[in-house]
Amino acid sequence: MAFERHRDLLFGVAYRILGRVADAEDVLQEAWLRWSKVADEEIGDPEAYLVTVTTRLAVDRLRRIRARRETYPGPWLPEPVLTGDLADDVVRAESVSMALLVVLETLSPVERAVFVLHDVFEVPYGEVAAVLGKSEPAVRKLASRARAHVRERRRRFDADAATWRAVTDRFIDACLHGGIEGLMELLAPDVELIADGGGRALAPRRAVAGAEKVARFVLKVMAVQPAFRRSAGLAPATKIGFALVTANGGPAIVLSAERRPIALFQVTARDGKIGTCYMLVNPDKFAGLVSQEAGVPRP
Repeated sequence: MAFERHRDLLFGVAYRILGRVADAEDVLQEAWLRWSKVADEEIGDPEAYLVTVTTRLAVDRLRRIRARRETYPGPWLPEPVLTGDLADDVVRAESVSMALLVVLETLSPVERAVFVLHDVFEVPYGEVAAVLGKSEPAVRKLASRARAHVRERRRRFDADAATWRAVTDRFIDACLHGGIEGLMELLAPDVELIADGGGRALAPRRAVAGAEKVARFVLKVMAVQPAFRRSAGLAPATKIGFALVTANGGPAIVLSAERRPIALFQVTARDGKIGTCYMLVNPDKFAGLVSQEAGVPRP
C-alpha cells in the first residue's frame, strides 16, 4: 500500500513541522483518511500527493496550536522521539535535534515547512512551491529568510556522533560518581540548562545559566530528591532506573520509575564540554518514548 510505503517519510515531515509525536500521528491519521478516499483514482505520483497533503495538514495544525505554545508555562521543548542510529546521516540527525527543533519553533508555520521540505528532505523549490500553493520565487525568499534565522539562533555544538556520545557518557559518570566538582569540569562556563515541565512537574521556568548553578540543579534531579519525587507522583521508596537511548538524533538519558519515563536529559557538546543541557519532565511528552514500541515511525 502506497501510504504504508511512505509512512516514515510522512511522519518525519509532520514531526519536524510540529515537534510533537501526538500531533504528527494525528496529521498522519487525517492524511490516511484523505488518501483512502482517492486511493482508487489515478494519481501519477502518490509520494508527492501524500507529502503535499501531510505538509498542508501539519501547517494548518501548527497555526491552530501556536497560540497555546505562546502561553506555555516555562520553556517549550519538543516531544522526544526515538531515532535509532543516524550517525551516517548527519543532516537527518541534526534536523530532529532538540537544539534545531527549538529554533524552528521561532519560524512561521510556512517558513518551517519550507525549511523542512527543502533543507532537510531536499525537495526542489518548484515542488515545494506546488506543495504550499505559492510561487517559486516566494518559496525561495521564505527559504532564505528561514535559513538565515536558523543560522542566527542555532546554538553551536559538535555534531560528530562519537564526540556527542563520549560527552554524554562522561555526563552520566559525573552525575552518578563525580559530584559537583566532577560535573563542573565537564560543563562549559556559559552552559545553560533548559527545562520543560509544562506546569506538570518541578522545573525552572527560566533557563539556568552557569556551570555551578547547572551542576547543582542536575545533581538534585539525578538524586530524585523528595520535591521532584512528589512532582512526578512517586512514592518515597520508588526505585529509579537509568537508561541510555538514542533520541532526536543523539544519545539521551532517560530516568524511569514504575516502568514509565519521568525525565529525559540530552546534552550538546561544544569543544569537548557541555554547552546546553535539555531536561524534559513534562509527563505529557513521553508518549513518543513509550508508543514507538507499538510501531510509531522513526523520523
